[in-house]
Amino acid sequence: MIDTAELVRRNAEFAAGGAFVGLSLLSTGNLRVIGCVDPRVDPSHVLGLAAGDAVVMRNVGGRVTPTALRSWAMLAKVGEARSHGRPQPGGQLVVLHHTDCGIRDLAAYPELLTDFFEIPVGDLDAKAVMDPYASVTIDVALMKQAMPPGVLVSGLVYDVDTGLVEVVVP
Repeated sequence: MIDTAELVRRNAEFAAGGAFVGLSLLSTGNLRVIGCVDPRVDPSHVLGLAAGDAVVMRNVGGRVTPTALRSWAMLAKVGEARSHGRPQPGGQLVVLHHTDCGIRDLAAYPELLTDFFEIPVGDLDAKAVMDPYASVTIDVALMKQAMPPGVLVSGLVYDVDTGLVEVVVP
């Protein structure tokens, strides 16, 4: 078990390295990633990102939900505020799903999933919670509709057994 004292010790090591010094609130390459909260699938580690490379949002399944869309809209406004009212141009958004995702276990609890997606029970099958390849395609389509023009949206599936990602939607 990792206790608070150990976390503070690890933080001291991090702080001593100074990797955080001078980082902007805005990502350096205008990359955005939405991924799962599964501890095996930290998008920054899986994709080799350094601090400041991307805005990373995580939720159950890495799914595009109404709440996630509202959060992306709020983050866009933060970017505009930090850029003195100028919208952030273009960039890329990556939807990252993975194999053996715990969201599949929630299929036994449709009421939780319908609340999560803010949809009626009859629409739940369309979310493809059992298939990360289908679900990433669905979520990429949702993000393409939500993102401003010029933002490229792609979809990847991470295999928890091999450690590799597969491009599902380029």
